[in-house]
Parts: sequence; C-alpha cells; structure tokens
Amino acid sequence: MNLTFEVIPGEKIECCKDLCNELMVYQNSKAYIKPELFDNMNFETRLVPSVNKAVHNHTIVVKDEDQIVAYVYSNISPKETYSNEFATFFAMSSVRRDHVGCLSQFYIKEDYRQYGIGSKLFTMSMEWMKQFVDVEDYFIFVSNGNIDALEFYKRKGFSASHDILDGFITVLRNNRNEMITV
Repeated sequence: MNLTFEVIPGEKIECCKDLCNELMVYQNSKAYIKPELFDNMNFETRLVPSVNKAVHNHTIVVKDEDQIVAYVYSNISPKETYSNEFATFFAMSSVRRDHVGCLSQFYIKEDYRQYGIGSKLFTMSMEWMKQFVDVEDYFIFVSNGNIDALEFYKRKGFSASHDILDGFITVLRNNRNEMITV
C-alpha cells in the first residue's frame, strides 16, 4: 500500500461519487430499521445537497496510488439545516450558537480497514472543525446496524444523544468544551 491523504476542493467533490454510493449500499446492508429509506440515497441526494447547504466544507480522500479508497466529508452548517423534510436531527434550542459542525460522511473500503486510516481521517476532520471558534456543538449521525461506526465514534469521545426516525439514525454529539483531544 502506498497511501496518501489529500484535502480536495469543493469543485472536485465528484471524485467521491463512487465511494459515496458504496457507502449508501453498505449502510443499507447493515440497516434493520427502515432499510428502504436508503433506496433513494446516493451521491446526488446526500453529498451534493449537504455540500451546497454548508457554509464551510472539508473533504479528505485517501488514495492508494491513484485509486480513492476512503473519504471523510465534514461541514460547518447553520443549525437549521438539520431540521428539514427528512427529519429534525436535534432540538434547535439545545444548540446555543448559529452553526454546528458535522462529520457527515465517512467511508473506508473494506480491504483498507484496520490500518489506522479511520483514526487519522477522524483526527484531521475534528482538527478542521475546531478551527471555527464560533462552533461549539459537533454531530455525527450513524445509521442503524452500523455498530462498528457507533463504537468507533464513542471511543473518540462522542456520546449517543438520541435516536431519530424510530431508531433509523443514532445522533452522536460532542461539545467543544467537553472534547477529548484527538
């Protein structure tokens, strides 16, 4: 393996299309609550709208030679972005500031798991979000059935806050003031 980590600009987000679609298939395969909700989720319906609604975007890809084998997408968005026709992800009154940080999408191809890639991507994403001093609350939304991801984020200092959509998604939360140094 010859791995490189690269921050990509927003106009190159298309390079994540295949992995984003693979992530949706993976989440569907793990889901035991409403897996049919994934039927219409893909790059165009998940990643592109998130990028367009965010105030700041940060995408890191991991390449093995020229092949992208992992990516993480994080954003800083107005808190109201997370109350929409799909769901209300958290109580708006529970967030004091106007913007929140969100580690929104995270995927590593199966053959590349267990090499520390996830921890490095997580750390890079959190360091980027912590640059925004006006953001206090950080969120991660984990689809049901993805126990490995849930446990990974808990080990990194996030706590399960609540479930939404009858358990379809577990909302994980952390606050700048409670953040474990990553």
